[in-house]
Amino acid sequence: MKAFRVEKYGDASNMRATEIADPQVDADDVLVRIDAASVNPLDMKIRDGDLKSILPYRLPLVLGNDLAGTVVRVGSSVTRFAVGDEVWARPDKDRIGTFAELLAVHQDDLAAKPATLTMTEAASLPLVALTAWQALVERANVQPGQKVLIHAGAGGLGSITIQLAKALGAHVAATASTAKIDLVKDLGADEVIDYRTQDFSELLTGYDLVLDSLGGENLAKSLRILKPGGLAISVAGPPDTATARELGSNLVLRLGIAALSAKIRRQAKRLGVTYSFLFMKASGDQLRELTPLIDAGKIRPVVDQVFPFDETLQAMEYVEKGRAKAGKVVVSMT
Repeated sequence: MKAFRVEKYGDASNMRATEIADPQVDADDVLVRIDAASVNPLDMKIRDGDLKSILPYRLPLVLGNDLAGTVVRVGSSVTRFAVGDEVWARPDKDRIGTFAELLAVHQDDLAAKPATLTMTEAASLPLVALTAWQALVERANVQPGQKVLIHAGAGGLGSITIQLAKALGAHVAATASTAKIDLVKDLGADEVIDYRTQDFSELLTGYDLVLDSLGGENLAKSLRILKPGGLAISVAGPPDTATARELGSNLVLRLGIAALSAKIRRQAKRLGVTYSFLFMKASGDQLRELTPLIDAGKIRPVVDQVFPFDETLQAMEYVEKGRAKAGKVVVSMT
């Protein structure tokens, strides 16, 4: 089968299209013919080796972290799926590779595609929708009336998290550029802060939760708008020891990771709030929880542009250079 594979860590010149063997299908696996896959910043971080401390992948490696497609074979122990089913997934972190024609996915990580979505739309959602769910529902247990700040509200993650937060009954503030304010309001944000002309840390206060996708000074300032006992969840800040344990890191690596996040954790403690790093995990069950919200129109995909499969490298460059206006960039096999 054809796939786009990273040969060594580095820039896009180290990634190329190549023919590789079809995946092996184990007893609990479902072989999916991929119709579409989306591009995530995570793909570039893995390609460049930025996450080697917590994700020690062995190269060469096929990138791609979410998909929509059709079942073409099932393992002997598979009970949930049959040939011909339309499905979507974020494969387990150890089994990524959706920039390919086929992928074997464990049945627990797979779910039936929402009926109201096209393959392209469905492919844009698994990673960001699961990240939003795990932040808002699993970790923060957001309740009606709570105040949530979502950074980069027009981005792939932000656009979905705003909609989920509103579906949970939260009061939502979001940051966005001037040109994207109307879009972010249309997604449901109650307040939109124009980060080009306004400082959110001077305008917002008493928030229960911040979801940060930018890291750095943005994360540090986010701590200051939380009420006592509030929570800042970041997908871009330094990993914490809990994440290292979840990923099965050894003691030496856990200590190193603890050192990376020591400063931000100390800042949070002084303010009486909590910092938490989130590296989302695959979950077919959570995709099934999200499906009714999607089919009811409470969460709708935001797709910026669709590239043909042969232009996967161009799609990654488009995302990496910040050309996407809003939402996700998708690679289509058809």
